[in-house]
Amino acid sequence: MSESTTGLPAILPTEGLHVVHLFYRMEQEPWSYLESTERRKRRDNLAKIVREIQAQPDTQLLPYSVVSPKADLGFMLLTPDLQVADRCSKMLGESLGAGMLTPVFSWLSMTERSEYTTSEAEYTAELKAEGIDPSSPEFATKIADFNDRMEKYMRRRVYPELPEAQEWPVFCFYPMSKRRMHQLNWYALPFEDRKRLMGGHAKIGRTYSGRVLQLITGSTGLDDMEWGVTLFAKTTSEIKAIVYEMRFDVVSSHYAEFGEFFIGIRMEISDLCNRLNL
Repeated sequence: MSESTTGLPAILPTEGLHVVHLFYRMEQEPWSYLESTERRKRRDNLAKIVREIQAQPDTQLLPYSVVSPKADLGFMLLTPDLQVADRCSKMLGESLGAGMLTPVFSWLSMTERSEYTTSEAEYTAELKAEGIDPSSPEFATKIADFNDRMEKYMRRRVYPELPEAQEWPVFCFYPMSKRRMHQLNWYALPFEDRKRLMGGHAKIGRTYSGRVLQLITGSTGLDDMEWGVTLFAKTTSEIKAIVYEMRFDVVSSHYAEFGEFFIGIRMEISDLCNRLNL
């Protein structure tokens, strides 16, 4: 087993990254009792910890201000090693000193492939149904293009590079699961039906290309619901629009259960400290 940057044996998934969403409330009363020099020292420590985490190999950390009484600030952490995820989460929670940040919500998930993705065999059957000769150059070109698209799609899904805050400042996170009610049990449906329904659901999502970036991470067995949904957008209008439209799709209207929603503004750590009056 390889060694983690924590000094302990690394805990790595078969593929993909661990994803941690953290939400905190800033306790203003104990903070107000601190001398200005002590506040500055603790603020600098928070900024130092954030930058140290962001410098870790294969690790991404996004700070954001939460626009809701539910929380004041939050972080989204992506890293392959569970040891690193655990250590960094604890460092962030303690960064301003004891009693200053109260955790109000957190989520653990992992990046993953979708089981409903079109396979090469299925795409080949589609091309044949369209009357394209499997021995033709056109057929070979379409298959090569398909494999290239799918490789990029899987890479973005399993090893995502999160977008720049300046271009995608609005952040949304919510957990969700599929229903298991007697008459509406997603997992009682045949796989072919689930795949067909998810294909229609994904089609709606693709209409928001360039307007909303989506990252679906799996939390089955890791947290209380089955997925974490992270959305990045340029305005809150786009977040509202995509969630509203998708709720009319059968996958959501019949089979989806939603958890709490959190909306944030992505910021550099210095700007976040200023926003919190640290």
